[in-house]
Amino acid sequence: MDHSLFTVACSRRGRQAHRTTGGHGRMSAPNHPVGSDRPWPTDKLNALRLGQRLVTEVPASQPGRRAFIDITPLTTSDDTQARRQGWKPADHARTFRLQHWDYDAEHIDGFDYDTGAVLIRATTAADEAELATTLKAWQLHPEQFLYPWQTDDPR
Repeated sequence: MDHSLFTVACSRRGRQAHRTTGGHGRMSAPNHPVGSDRPWPTDKLNALRLGQRLVTEVPASQPGRRAFIDITPLTTSDDTQARRQGWKPADHARTFRLQHWDYDAEHIDGFDYDTGAVLIRATTAADEAELATTLKAWQLHPEQFLYPWQTDDPR
């Protein structure tokens, strides 16, 4: 965490908080991963580094279908060990899997959401720079991505 952007100092007696915003008036500043010309919202970049999947809905191949692209950070042995201990490690050197799925809109809300699902394309990005390059090639922007529970993505 960049302590120059956000610092909280609590006194034990008064339980008062002091915040420093780095002079720009925002509590959270966008981050530029190496190779990226578009900033990631800080919470989303941190989520990816912590292993959280992100999703965006994109235009479907035809009417009656819905399509989503997800970024899934690949799990490492460090993640598995940390999970057993009850925490998540932040990893700036994660590898990411990107998948573009096209679904039958009638099946998206049920247990059989994969009926008629088509994997349009998939790739792996070795690091944040390659992720930025892939997003640019796929004509996507970091700010489009949401947490899965904020979307209708069935996975």
